[in-house]
Amino acid sequence: MQSYRLLGIALACACLGACEDKAEVAPPPQQVRVVAAAEAQYQQGAEITGEVKARVQSELSFRVSGRVLERKVDVGSHVRAGDVIARLNDTEQQADVSVARAALESAQAVVRQKTLAFERSRSLLRSQAVPRAIFDDAQKELLSAQASLEGAEAALATAEDALSYTELKSAADGIITARSIEAGQVVSAAQSAFTLANDGPRDAVFDVFEAFFLDGQPLKDVEVVPVSDPSLNVHAAIREVSPVIDAKAGTIRIKVGLQKGTPWPLGTPVVGKLRASPREGIVLPYTAIASAEGEPAVWFVNARNQSVSLRKISVGRYRQSDFVVTSGVAPHDLIVTEGGKFLKEGQAVAWDGK
Repeated sequence: MQSYRLLGIALACACLGACEDKAEVAPPPQQVRVVAAAEAQYQQGAEITGEVKARVQSELSFRVSGRVLERKVDVGSHVRAGDVIARLNDTEQQADVSVARAALESAQAVVRQKTLAFERSRSLLRSQAVPRAIFDDAQKELLSAQASLEGAEAALATAEDALSYTELKSAADGIITARSIEAGQVVSAAQSAFTLANDGPRDAVFDVFEAFFLDGQPLKDVEVVPVSDPSLNVHAAIREVSPVIDAKAGTIRIKVGLQKGTPWPLGTPVVGKLRASPREGIVLPYTAIASAEGEPAVWFVNARNQSVSLRKISVGRYRQSDFVVTSGVAPHDLIVTEGGKFLKEGQAVAWDGK
């Protein structure tokens, strides 16, 4: 009886095990949304804020030191070439001119005297009334007086130049955009007094982060719009790209030449829409990106066995709503764009009824 009882228990357990095996059913495929990878043309762009500046700017400064006696213009003043915009105290220079003029008059008198003496000795020499040595001495004294006269003339010209340097004149037609002197201030020679924005061509100037240049130089054509009215856009060409990087800001200065007649005054804030050369790559939406050991990856769908695998990728550029893949994905690969958070390696999936 005991053996029959054990046999019954064993048969019951076998039946229960068979029922459990029949109850195990494979899980349904995970529903995902996919996109077929395809090569596409992408173009890096950037919108940079800048301002309108004069193409030619001049730093105006006195050529001599002194105390500022008068300042005739201020920031925003429009000046003409040759206009006196500031003056220094010229008492010292006036005295130098007076001394030089007196020295010149003295030298002129000496030359006249020596000329008469030379002419007289020459007449006497012709009549053999004086020896040759007296004539030679008179000639030497005349030449020396003439040299002194030339030196006096040069000294007077130098003194008059120094006097003229006490007046600071505009070098060209333009607008004063900055000043750094005031009446009563003592300035040194070559110290910047005013900044003059010359009339004429204008540039839109932008400081662009150096990362934008990783793909090479931007396209020459730039769309420029004023911040105050984006509808007034113009297209202009890049005129100059700075060959050096601003070490503090990490930017490169770009100057865009505005067309003649562009009605934007100096200092107008503008936005420049820069574009890099177009390139070929695989562009995927941000929802497709995943992570594999801390590196960017995507879920690749194997259409043959309808399963997924995680692939590491190299991202060339992250953009506002998508990213560009440079390696790890080939054209026509099926990439999961939605539902990837719940996937495991080798998991069966179904997508859009395919």
